[in-house]
Amino acid sequence: MKIKGLGRFDAQKLLDGFSVGDRIKVGQKSLTIVNPGLHEARRNMSRRAQTIGVKDSGFLISWMGIGVGSRVLEGGHGSGGLAMNLASVLGDSGTLISIESRDEHAEVGKSNMERLREVLPEFPEWILVNGDMTRISDGELDIPGDLDAAIVDLAEPWSVLEGIEPLLRVGGRIACYCPTSSQLEKSWESCEELGLIAEWSGEIIERRWSKASKGGVRPGNQPMGHTAFLLICAKIADEEDE
Repeated sequence: MKIKGLGRFDAQKLLDGFSVGDRIKVGQKSLTIVNPGLHEARRNMSRRAQTIGVKDSGFLISWMGIGVGSRVLEGGHGSGGLAMNLASVLGDSGTLISIESRDEHAEVGKSNMERLREVLPEFPEWILVNGDMTRISDGELDIPGDLDAAIVDLAEPWSVLEGIEPLLRVGGRIACYCPTSSQLEKSWESCEELGLIAEWSGEIIERRWSKASKGGVRPGNQPMGHTAFLLICAKIADEEDE
């Protein structure tokens, strides 16, 4: 095993004879053995595609009301960053359907999710589909309906919304993750054409603080970088159903 800042070592041999809570020496550093959880799995995940981080994942999960027992569709699985955060809140009664068109990304994401499965106390029913999301509308991808939420992280979110909308339950929500404003605009227009109601749109800015060397705390030197614009829309009943 090779870890940045620690070098290369045999983890199994190093941990032999130690228990959770013990401190061990690795080179010049002293480390504490802990039970792994979401944080550790996320920090040590393999990456190939860009992931949706904690900042945006946490907001989407909270705003969209995703929790224990929810049925969620993820469009664009990538390395599994968003899926890992979703799995941690769904519990074993929830369902997560992840769709990824690129085999090499799906393999990395699957590996990360399988590692997470080993450390979470509960893990949802997880279905990984290798396929093109645009094929949902023509029936080539068989995706179960009555979804509570769908989150789309694709280059052209608007191209798949027509196929996803019928799968949402009334009151369910769909979110588009849009790195650029042009993607946001097109996705917004497409949602409105489908009768979805835009509930929230914007970006989440993270500003970290640090402890000053001469006392006190201050904003850190890290830039407040843009990740993406988020669009969250809700499905309402048709007029004839009211």
